Amino acid sequence: MPKVRLAGTVRGEKDPNREVRARLLYRLFSKGWDIHNSNGDQRITLSNIERKIIQADAFVFTPGATLEDLFKAVSVFVGYQTLDANLAGKPTVLLNSDGSWNGLFALLTHLNRLGTVRQNHAEYLLTAQSAEDVLDLLEEARRRGLPDVGREKTGVSSTTSFEMALPENHAGSVCVFCSASIEDPAYLSDGYRFGKLLAENRLGCVSGAGNSGIMGEVVRGSVEAGGWTGGSNVPHIIELEGLPTGLSSFWLKPDIYTRMEVMIENSDAFVIFPGGSCTVQEMLALMIFKQQGHPSMTHKPVVIFNRKDAQGASFWGPLIEMLQTWCYDGEFTVVEELDELIPTIQKMMVASASGL
Repeated sequence: MPKVRLAGTVRGEKDPNREVRARLLYRLFSKGWDIHNSNGDQRITLSNIERKIIQADAFVFTPGATLEDLFKAVSVFVGYQTLDANLAGKPTVLLNSDGSWNGLFALLTHLNRLGTVRQNHAEYLLTAQSAEDVLDLLEEARRRGLPDVGREKTGVSSTTSFEMALPENHAGSVCVFCSASIEDPAYLSDGYRFGKLLAENRLGCVSGAGNSGIMGEVVRGSVEAGGWTGGSNVPHIIELEGLPTGLSSFWLKPDIYTRMEVMIENSDAFVIFPGGSCTVQEMLALMIFKQQGHPSMTHKPVVIFNRKDAQGASFWGPLIEMLQTWCYDGEFTVVEELDELIPTIQKMMVASASGL
């Protein structure tokens, strides 16, 4: 029997979405689906999420979206985009009868207009308004298959992990989550300059070790300025994007979740540069860890670079608006000017180290 992973949490007997979940369970079972997480009590972590994906043949997200639900849905979308073989042919349906997914949809639409998300999310994250619609969408998607994301592998991954000690004058490491697809020269110039500024301020640069877009430029800027650079990537993404040259340390991981985990563990602060759905996924992971009190995020500041374009439009406006529903004051800081990033990070790192 095909297996569907049902996301969402049941919050007691008076949860208004309990009845919706019950209708979903009945209809899925009656149509021959086995169900993972039928009670809504299974926790997903970065260490086990890929295994949960492998075990399922489809994914259904319920109303009442939480920060963790957003993370899981975006993670599936990122998997489709990066040709994760474990997601091949596995459809995803989001039941949005309460509108709790609207903020995520608005954000992905915004990024599609900007060009950092090249696929139409609605073709991959199928939206239903009722339990009845969910079954129809699942069956139709299984019959027709998932759309081609328009990407091809350009090489074969043969690299292995390696590590270089941090320099003696090391003042900390800053992880830069950003786009590997942006080609706009102004954004690329910002990436190169920021990497250079990190090196000049004795700050290490941690990245997703992509060779293209802003990510490649951040690494190049740091390397050419003599900085320490660390990165992590996975084989199937390396085959799409390649690896930058000059990395001081590289951590090869089997999936994008353990890749995020090692990047977080090896960083002292985080900057959310302009990016796409993978950058959104990484930001959500940081916020979840902060709210869980995860030790790898203790005293580590998060800064969103809400860059404005020539027309004055803010890159991350919809992300910040979406996060206001689930995040608390102080969990992240917004900066609009590139030159303010390093001083802000340094100030926050000092304050965090002092317990302020």
